[in-house]
This record gives sequence, C-alpha cells and structure tokens, in this order.
Amino acid sequence: MLTKRILTIVKFLIFLGLGIFMVVWMSRGIDEKGWEQIRLSISKAHYLLFIPVFILLLLSHYIRALRWKMLMQPLGYQPSTFNIFNAVMIGYLANLAFPRLGELLKCTLLAKYEKTSPDKLVGTIVAERTIDLLCLISVFLLTILLQMDIVGQYALQLLDQFATNAKGNSSSVIFGIAGFFFLSWLLIRWVKKHPENPLLQKISNLIKGVAAGLVSIRYVNNKLRFTLYSVLIWILYYAGTRIGFYALNEVSHLGMQEALSILSFGSIGMIVTQGGLGAYQYAVQETLALYQIDKVIGFTYGWLLWIAQTLVLLAGGLFSMIILPIYNRNK
Repeated sequence: MLTKRILTIVKFLIFLGLGIFMVVWMSRGIDEKGWEQIRLSISKAHYLLFIPVFILLLLSHYIRALRWKMLMQPLGYQPSTFNIFNAVMIGYLANLAFPRLGELLKCTLLAKYEKTSPDKLVGTIVAERTIDLLCLISVFLLTILLQMDIVGQYALQLLDQFATNAKGNSSSVIFGIAGFFFLSWLLIRWVKKHPENPLLQKISNLIKGVAAGLVSIRYVNNKLRFTLYSVLIWILYYAGTRIGFYALNEVSHLGMQEALSILSFGSIGMIVTQGGLGAYQYAVQETLALYQIDKVIGFTYGWLLWIAQTLVLLAGGLFSMIILPIYNRNK
C-alpha cells in the first residue's frame, strides 16, 4: 500500500513538474513589452462571454453522464442520472490533482451510492475513452481536410520530425519490444505454475469485470442516440472554443476553422500534462501562430481558455462533492 502511494505521488510530481517546466519555458521568451501587451489584452477581455462557455462545458459533461448511463444499462444497472453527473464532475476534479485517479474515483463513488460493480464500471470507462479517441482522430482528420494548406503542412512537418526521432531511437524501440515479449513469456509461465494463487484470481475477476464493461457498447439499446451523444459532446467543446474568440479582441476575427484547429491540438495538450497545465497553452499558442497570431497573444488566449475550463471543473467538482452525500443521505 505504501509503495502504491509513493508511485502515485511520484507520478503526480512528474506530470505537475512537466507542466510547470513548460509554463516557465514559454514565459522566458516574453520580454517586458510582451508582458505589457498581455496585461493590456487581459484588461480589455470580455469576461462575460465566459458565462456561455461555462454553460456549454457543463452541458457537455452532463451529456457525457447520459452517455455513460447508456453503457451501464446493458450490465443491468439503472443509476440516477444526477448521481452519475456528480460522479463525473468529481472525477474531473480528481484528475486535476492526480492523472487518471478520477476514472477510478467516479466508479467507486457510483458503486457507493448505487448498486453497481466498480470492476464492470471500469470497463465502461475504457469503452468511453475508446470512443473519445475515435472522435478526436475524426476531428483531426476533419481539421486537416478542411485546411490542407495550413494544418496539413504543419501536421506533415510534425510527422517528419517524429519519423526522424524514431530512426535515431530504433534500437531502443527494438529492445523495448523484445523486453515486453520476454516479460510476457515469464508471466505466462508463472501463471501456469500457480493457477490457484489468490492474487491471480483477483486479477482474473478484475479482468472479467472490465471486459464485461468494455463489451457493453455492443449491447447499447439505442446506438443512434449513443452516437449523437458522442458527437454532441465534441460539438459543445467546439462551440465553447469558438465563442471564446470573442472574449479577446486580438482573436475575435478568427472563425470556425481556427476553432477546429485549437480543439484538435488543444485536446492533445490537455492529455500531456497535469490538467493540461503548460502543454495546453503551448498547443494553443503554436496553433494560433499558424494563422499569423502573435505568440504573446496566443499565450494569453491559451491561458484564458485553460482557466475557463479549469474553473468549470473546480466549481462543478467541489459542488458535486458537497451535494452528492446530501442527495444520498438515506443510502
């Protein structure tokens, strides 16, 4: 148990440290004139426009709760939508502190207040993440197809850099793959020799539960509605980004294609570091630079967007932490 906690803390520090490093690294390139420009832009920002952005983001989280509920129904679960939504918000809040902790936490919270199995719920989370990955890939492809001259060329440059780095590290990749197969072979041999081991039985039950949740997507009652929910989540993300342009005068002239690009590259930034700290701002900054937006303005807009999204998670998560036990006080 102590080792697990230490590993969790180490993971947290690594992700947080990476985010802080990126923030410091981005800030070093800004001179006094740039900071003055940032202060001026922030002072003229239209903060009331963040209200519709907050509403759109909260609505996207509510739609996510409805979609998650659809994945639970084939497993025989009918939890309250209100409980699911609050569990989702608390999960997002936990993810700001520790990567992926929120995915486990919302499963255990829901199991606490509803008659559900955490193991099976973990499987539905895996199914959800798979769908989100497919949606993100689709958004990327759409972005590239609509802006082949700008984003397409930029994507090709990134792929070329990745391929160059991969060639230089080919031996490490080969050793890594060989090591993975060797360890897998050792694990299979050990399992065959100790089939009655209690730990193995627990792992086996966990895998079965996760698998049951993962395949639940095949038995969703209304696949069309499930698909519409998935698309609507990303439309709401996109709408929040598009409206956000009007909050800053220097980017208010940007339109639908630019918002699509920020959604694509910004989503990667949110995954890379703790809560997207540093990486999200960098992704937004570099994306806006493709459209001849000064990097100082891109830096400012990236921070405004990140703060808006983080405030939604903080406010929504904290409210859910308070209201969830009150709403379920009789359980």
